[in-house]
Amino acid sequence: MHICVLGAGIVGLACAWELQRQGHQVTVVDQATPGAGTSSGNGAQLSYSYVAPLADASIWRQLPHLLLAGDSPLKLRPRLDPQQWRWGLAFLAACNARAAADGTARLLSLAAVSRVGFEAMRAELAPGDAPFCDFSATGKLVLYRSREGLEAAGGQIALQRRLGAPEQAVVTPEECVRLEPALAQYARRIAGGVHTPSECAADCLKVCQALAAALAQRGVRFVLGHAAEAFDLRAGRVQAVQTAAGPVQADLFVMALGTASVRFGRQLGAYLPVYPLKGYSITVPVDAAPGAAPRVSVTDTARKTVFARLGDRLRVAGMAELVGEDLSIPQDRIDTLVAATKAVFPQAARDFGAPQPWAGLRPATPRGTPIVGRVGRAPRNMLFNTGHGALGFTLAFGSAAGIAALAATDL
Repeated sequence: MHICVLGAGIVGLACAWELQRQGHQVTVVDQATPGAGTSSGNGAQLSYSYVAPLADASIWRQLPHLLLAGDSPLKLRPRLDPQQWRWGLAFLAACNARAAADGTARLLSLAAVSRVGFEAMRAELAPGDAPFCDFSATGKLVLYRSREGLEAAGGQIALQRRLGAPEQAVVTPEECVRLEPALAQYARRIAGGVHTPSECAADCLKVCQALAAALAQRGVRFVLGHAAEAFDLRAGRVQAVQTAAGPVQADLFVMALGTASVRFGRQLGAYLPVYPLKGYSITVPVDAAPGAAPRVSVTDTARKTVFARLGDRLRVAGMAELVGEDLSIPQDRIDTLVAATKAVFPQAARDFGAPQPWAGLRPATPRGTPIVGRVGRAPRNMLFNTGHGALGFTLAFGSAAGIAALAATDL
């Protein structure tokens, strides 16, 4: 079967990978180069084992600070946009213990499948000890500033343990430093952390580029530099996607266009509860001195900031803004990430003078779980794969497996 994948970010390319392995003829369409969008500068963490939806009951308590404080990592700019308001109300409705527990279960299940898929891909593209995508499996520490936050994290661990997640442990500030010596100067400012030894990190852009090269060698056709514009619909099915380079016909289509999937879904009669959560990152060269820069991936929950080591670089990412399709990079947001890095890892970087800035739009659903499969009144030969939020890299190969399974039923 000929399948057209719309989108060459990590979600679309993982789909193309799984579909090509299944024996399908695959075409990938994107307006840019592989991985050039949200995949290019994300937080780099592969958080397979310690996951939780953004929407949980604690949001209600944090809401005034998150929305009103000048240094808040969450920013809301109300717009005359029904999609924003509809999404926001659905998000608040999902901020309860039952919905959070259900979301955790779904994310853990999908992440477990994704880990298997990612590792199989990595073993195939980089056998043995071949260097590939700055991958590391050094675990993750999630830091909590307050005792209350740490106790809540203990409850999340207990839930995840019941759901079969790998072993995790609540650790003291002193244990955090033993696990990651670069935290020595910051330890006195935290109540403790959660250590997950099995977590990983990698450069998502390098993964995308390697996937695209391997897929091209295996006969996958790429139509790049040409955005999808419209669809040719006949007899209740998508016959082709229209691009400036001409129509691309296929038997089955996969919509993996991130936040743009909402607009195209609307053309096809489908409502997608997806809204962009804008995030930022910087990438800086690390100081090679022992104990200066972290080796373990770190998430500082108070700052809503993640730190991931990528070879001789440090990726620092964070913040979530509901500001629509805005990719501008205000200097104060980059300054915030630089300040966070200096506070948590003061010796980490050789030079903060020219951090590589990035902004991306993470397609999020209110409940935090992605949309994988058919939606509403859209044609049956259009499958959707979007809404991964900040976990797109983590979940990409899991949702790709779901799409491949649905494609197999159409044979």
